[in-house]
Amino acid sequence: MTDPHSTETQVVQPEGVPPVDDAAQPSTVAMEETAHEGAKEHSSHDRHENGNGALKSTLASVVIALFVITFIVQAFQIPSGSMEKTLLIGDYVLVDKVHLAQGGVWGGVMPYREIRRGDIVVFHYPVDPSQHFVKRAIGLPGDRIRLRDGVVFVNGDPLHEDYVIHTVRSFDYYRDNFPIDRDTTGNITTAWHSGLWSHVAHGELVVPNDMYFVMGDNRDQSADSRYWGFVPRGNIVGQPLIVYLSLKDQSMAAIDDPNDKLVHSARYLAHFWQFARWKRMFHLIR
Repeated sequence: MTDPHSTETQVVQPEGVPPVDDAAQPSTVAMEETAHEGAKEHSSHDRHENGNGALKSTLASVVIALFVITFIVQAFQIPSGSMEKTLLIGDYVLVDKVHLAQGGVWGGVMPYREIRRGDIVVFHYPVDPSQHFVKRAIGLPGDRIRLRDGVVFVNGDPLHEDYVIHTVRSFDYYRDNFPIDRDTTGNITTAWHSGLWSHVAHGELVVPNDMYFVMGDNRDQSADSRYWGFVPRGNIVGQPLIVYLSLKDQSMAAIDDPNDKLVHSARYLAHFWQFARWKRMFHLIR
């Protein structure tokens, strides 16, 4: 019988079922709790390991990207027409930073070479090194440069430049008969205006050691060494190799509200097929 006044809860064992050892149950519960705690710790450890793995992978990718950008290749966009028709506004180019790098201790191992006359080079603009310019190397250290009626003479011989275009018909004394002490453009920097004649001998500009005289292929509309001086060897970043993407000048596109940058960019991307210059894709630069 069960005492109705008893406050103790009794466990009634069903018939035919072996009695349960009450003393064993707390141990089972403790084992389950221990296993559950271990699973949670293991799961937390896995998440921590996965997080570390993802972080390490991201950091490795960043390091590789920085290494490539710093030492091997870098992408640039052409913003002006000074190198037309070799390079057009809206061309996106990959620049080789290896071959024209200064060798140092690695000179006998890496495929470095000296800059040659006619090389297209990307460099830090000497007047404002935060800007990158792209021009063609015309004068090497020790060369004597002069222009007569727009024709470039190097060491007394005229250059045969099939890459040059002339887009302005009017004659300009300073631009076309450089060097001359007659500034007809008003575009010469103050420093170059005062220092130019210290490098002139017998009517020719003499390129100093470790310096380069550069010019744009669009010869009449190029702000180049005629107007601001030489490019130091250390300013040269590399040589453009290939046009990997080319887009028409956005100002030529029929898009409303060009000052609304967000809307403009969205519409530009939406009409990518219209703006792309497909024939220039993967065009080798020479």
